[in-house]
Amino acid sequence: MRREFHVRFSEGLGVRFPGATHLVVHCRSRHQLEWIKRRIERRLKHCKLDLHPEKTRVIYCKGSRRNGEWPSYSFDFLGYQFRSRSARNRRGEFFVSFSPAISPKAAKSLRQRVRREWKLKGRTQSSINEIARIFNPIITGWINCYGRFCRSALHPVLDHINDVLAKWAMRKFKRLRGRRTRAHRWLKGVARRDPQLFVHWQYQDWMTRAV
Repeated sequence: MRREFHVRFSEGLGVRFPGATHLVVHCRSRHQLEWIKRRIERRLKHCKLDLHPEKTRVIYCKGSRRNGEWPSYSFDFLGYQFRSRSARNRRGEFFVSFSPAISPKAAKSLRQRVRREWKLKGRTQSSINEIARIFNPIITGWINCYGRFCRSALHPVLDHINDVLAKWAMRKFKRLRGRRTRAHRWLKGVARRDPQLFVHWQYQDWMTRAV
């Protein structure tokens, strides 16, 4: 929306939208879409607001039961990307659903935070247990926030954490310096001996699986 400021909407059935910044509306048909869009525009005008002409988008929720054609099939909202994804029903059958998972932008931001803010390069005096104690609460928060839907999309971030830990080991131990493959092998050995050390290892069986 343009001319954004704090305002509350109170439409039928007690629906409230705190902070008029982004609205996400799901419609069942094109006819319903046009109708609700007119209602939103009319309501916004009462607050001296209007829909942003470039940011307002219509997305087609494409899936196994919705095979129509449309210019856009995905959108990002609150760190999630909603788009078509493979899923499995209760009978084990695969189908295409329109569902959320961590967005590429949010995943990139988390990887950057690991590199820039964790600063493992300067923690060579710390032990692997101390590092786990410091960063496990952060990792737990990320998993709880972004792993609620399609957790597999979060694995590139978790793999990046493992990669950073392996590089930390290469700096800490002389026998691992310049030996990236050996450092990753060492880290997997730690994971097999203590699979509860880092919280994300509980969701990565390839780290704790015995060879």
